[in-house]
Amino acid sequence: MFLQLRYAFDEVVAHICDLYDCALSVTRGNETWHNSTPGSWLAEVDRFFECFDRLDEFLSSDEPLECDPEKIFQEPIADSLAHIGQIAMMRRLAESAIKGKDYSRAKIASGRVGKEQIPPKREFD
Repeated sequence: MFLQLRYAFDEVVAHICDLYDCALSVTRGNETWHNSTPGSWLAEVDRFFECFDRLDEFLSSDEPLECDPEKIFQEPIADSLAHIGQIAMMRRLAESAIKGKDYSRAKIASGRVGKEQIPPKREFD
């Protein structure tokens, strides 16, 4: 079962990356969609951070949005959040649940979207 979940993780993360690539194309005014073939887990994780970094970089730049902000947040970003929930659910099924965190105290900063994050101040068991 874990191997089946592992492949599903790869597919879901690849789809999330496609969503962030689409969101970036929407912000630039030329919406495009591409269904990627999932790579290995590590490759998809690296791609996730690269895609998210490119989107964050654009959104924090002075470049104008070529769309209404609602378009990217109500479509590709909202969709990606649903899939992040799927990953959390699959981790529970694989007996590797994500610990709850108090995000209200998170040290959120523009540009800090990579693997290296400040450890949470408080986790819930």
